[in-house]
Amino acid sequence: MARLFAAVPSNDLPPVPNYNVCPTNPVAVVTSDNGARRLRPMRWGFIPHWYDSPSDGPLLINARAETLAEKPAFRAAARERRCLVPADGFYEWNRAEDDRRLPWYIYRADGAPITFAGIWQDWESGEARLTTVAIITTEANRAISAIHHRMPVSLEKPDWPLWLGEEGKGAAALMHPPAEDTLAFHRVGAAVNSSRASGPHLIEPLEE
Repeated sequence: MARLFAAVPSNDLPPVPNYNVCPTNPVAVVTSDNGARRLRPMRWGFIPHWYDSPSDGPLLINARAETLAEKPAFRAAARERRCLVPADGFYEWNRAEDDRRLPWYIYRADGAPITFAGIWQDWESGEARLTTVAIITTEANRAISAIHHRMPVSLEKPDWPLWLGEEGKGAAALMHPPAEDTLAFHRVGAAVNSSRASGPHLIEPLEE
């Protein structure tokens, strides 16, 4: 990941692989400070600066692209603290006719990592300090809308510098769904519905 993003890795990155990253888990995130990129750990779950504790309000794991610049929790980060969140893929759920939640694994069709658009925030209260991140979401493209009406904003490599603020303004234009053929997906077993589940079997296609 450090080589892929031309970033200097921190020495406290979360262990990998993790096949079931859950909210509040640490994730590896790419930031840029005047063009100097770092691969660093952050808590997945954005904490606004006015929270007295991490549980003082809703768990903000996602931020909607359509209202990002307006929401008090996100607007400063959207201007000043954008980041990249790499992953092999992500899970999404739809509902069966009997109301069961059916999990799907979604990943790039070319096998490369997905690079989510994110925003980050340093939070502190007393001696407690956390660096936190949220992933930007947008309306799903036609392929993914069969599973869910929303999806993460994912960025292609040529767009990384603009999102990170290395190439001036205009990052808002990047917050759109990927091309229809960018992502592939398949059903996976219900084991991933448990936050305690782990292991590579979680992403294996479900045998009907």
